[in-house]
Amino acid sequence: MSWAGPEDIYLSTSLASYLDKKLLVLLRDGRKLMGTLRSFDQFANAVLEGACERVIVGDLYCDIPLGLYVIRGENVVLIGELDLDKEELPSHMTRVSSTEIKRVRFIISVLLC
Repeated sequence: MSWAGPEDIYLSTSLASYLDKKLLVLLRDGRKLMGTLRSFDQFANAVLEGACERVIVGDLYCDIPLGLYVIRGENVVLIGELDLDKEELPSHMTRVSSTEIKRVRFIISVLLC
């Protein structure tokens, strides 16, 4: 049996190419997290630095700061690198407070029931 050496890290996983880059992570429960990938393991468990949760309701959005955040790999649906040279959102989107986004989410959930 042969063991992979340090030079083989890029062959064993594609997450290595995302280290120290700003990512968007989509979770199974629908949450969208953004942050800088600082560490990961063979199970796709990941550590994001400067993480925030982006909540979008219609044309409103809010970034809720989370700080250093550990994500269990089995909850990850998609990981993608963010292009820092592009606008993150369309121009028609309006940034609101976390209180306002929670209020709008509640109103929509009541209307849909």
